[in-house]
Amino acid sequence: MADEQKKKSGFFSDLFAPVGGFGVTFSTMFRKVITEEYPEEKRPTQPRFHGRHQLNRHPDGLEKCVGCELCAWACPADAILVEGAGNDDSEGGSGRFSPGERYGRVYQINYLRCIFCGLCIEACPTRALTMTNEYELADSSRAELIFTKDQLLAPLQKGMLQPPHPMADGMEERDYFLGKVTEATPAQQEWVETYGVDDPAAAGAPAAKHRTAPGAGVTRGKGVDR
Repeated sequence: MADEQKKKSGFFSDLFAPVGGFGVTFSTMFRKVITEEYPEEKRPTQPRFHGRHQLNRHPDGLEKCVGCELCAWACPADAILVEGAGNDDSEGGSGRFSPGERYGRVYQINYLRCIFCGLCIEACPTRALTMTNEYELADSSRAELIFTKDQLLAPLQKGMLQPPHPMADGMEERDYFLGKVTEATPAQQEWVETYGVDDPAAAGAPAAKHRTAPGAGVTRGKGVDR
């Protein structure tokens, strides 16, 4: 059988057999070279690209995260640490950071572990956590790749106020998720001007930049929506 195939191969087939593998090389030599001029020219990502996470806000500035920790439990890489706390509207209390009973007091994502699977996004019941198109997360320091709440929170946009502050007048928690709140009210603005603080950490929302990161002795489990 092998002898028959050898006879059928022919003279020219045997002659060019050693260089047959260069066919692909020769076919690409005269094509236009595709070169990515990164980082000078950044290539746009797809709309549903899984990039850095973002903690979203309601239109009046209150946080959507209610500290339920479902994202942390859904994370297969154990990259998320959440510690919830209760909103306290009483006099002398820490104030209100979300429309619900609780809010995420501490929120960390360890990008040394994150695999960008998006399961945390699917688990979030309030759509507080989404993923942006930002992909430049490289750093020379391992500690800097553990993002904290102040780094993940979406920036305040027009019509938003820095928490803590009360909910919109006459509104309940469900009204926020039904889209009935479109911006901060004058009463909220007045409250912030009177009792508000510039530093959220001073009002019971500590930045957890130096707290224990996920994977270091911890066993449990990225504006408006994009």
